[in-house]
Amino acid sequence: MSELTLPTPTTASPEASSAQVLATYRRHLSRGRARLASLTGAAMEVASEGSRVWDAEAKEYLDCGGYGVFLLGHRHPRVVEAVIEQIQRHPMATRLLLEPTAATAAAALASVTPPGLERVHFVNSGAEATETAIKLARAHGRHRLISAIGGYHGKTTGALAVTAKPLYQDPFRPLLPAEHVLYGDVDALANALATGGPACVILEPMQGEGGAVLPPPGYLTRVQQLCTEHGAFFVLDEIQTGLGRLGTWWGADTEGIRPDVLLVGKNLSGGVIPVAAAVATTEAYAPFDKDPFLHTSTFAGSPVAMAAAAAAVAAIRDEGLVDRARTLGEELLSRLRDALAPLYGHTVVDIRGRGLLLGIEMRDEQAAGELVLNLLEAGLLVNHSLNAQRVVRLTPPAVLTAADLDWISRAFTSAASVLTRSTASRKGTR
Repeated sequence: MSELTLPTPTTASPEASSAQVLATYRRHLSRGRARLASLTGAAMEVASEGSRVWDAEAKEYLDCGGYGVFLLGHRHPRVVEAVIEQIQRHPMATRLLLEPTAATAAAALASVTPPGLERVHFVNSGAEATETAIKLARAHGRHRLISAIGGYHGKTTGALAVTAKPLYQDPFRPLLPAEHVLYGDVDALANALATGGPACVILEPMQGEGGAVLPPPGYLTRVQQLCTEHGAFFVLDEIQTGLGRLGTWWGADTEGIRPDVLLVGKNLSGGVIPVAAAVATTEAYAPFDKDPFLHTSTFAGSPVAMAAAAAAVAAIRDEGLVDRARTLGEELLSRLRDALAPLYGHTVVDIRGRGLLLGIEMRDEQAAGELVLNLLEAGLLVNHSLNAQRVVRLTPPAVLTAADLDWISRAFTSAASVLTRSTASRKGTR
């Protein structure tokens, strides 16, 4: 991999440069995004490696965000090398001839999925993987859609129908009809399946954008049993949780289940090239086997994306990152609880998670926003949760070092101190 050239402050004003980029965002990209950037000083990320990101002023950040993409960190050498080699040889395919890189990537992914999930359909994004699963379900006559409140499955039209949040759905109605049940409530799902026609059930093994929500033990097993009893098509969305994020290869592994379709994304990219997939049983995949042109995309399964996917799976396996995610997650959860102990029970409601998908539930959205900004000031990147904006979410890489863990502890200790003063100040002005 080429040596990383770190940014250095130029003689030109960084503020002017930021102002130019902000103006371009307002004119060509998103005025709303520009407003949000203004809150954080309009910092611009321009370089990355491992667990670190640098802005245009050479400030170094530890990345515990990225919405779950960077389990391997940034610019993992094995993935970058595979992508560069593929670009130099054959980056895009004609789609007329067989493409060996796709075959290699499919075999690599199928080698680590739960037994029986062997048929791979590559796409470009997690939302497209959801669309693929919905179309497979409809091809099998399962036209009813059932998902969980708080679930997140993407924002394309079909995926949006099962992303149960009115904020995202209302401007685009009418959507595909879908029913939403309480996550973790087996009885609610049983009642929904018992009424109406054959259904497609789409759930996450742990809700990510819903606020790092874990289901009760045995929930996934019971969901699979109910789907079998009622002839429902079972789709498990592991776009965020899969490929080691939870300290197991898949959330499905915690209870040994096998859905009809498993959705994969984020970590499949290796943090380098966007790629996702729907991995199905032979029976579930039959409609696509019968007609290879029934559901296609020009850019899906491109050789350069397939090189990234195959290299990412190999790196996660060979470097033992699944086990490392589990042990790092346990250590990090303990450190977060220690650092935020002064706020627990009032400003901080709960700290939870599994593996390297962790959530800090705050008293209100204002406190969550303050925590994100305080951590940013301390050089730590985290995310809010799209479906639970009181929850600050961490999805750090599995390549964190002991020094990185110390950095996280210091950042949260500092943020807790600032929040304590801020809370006291607000109380004093009442």
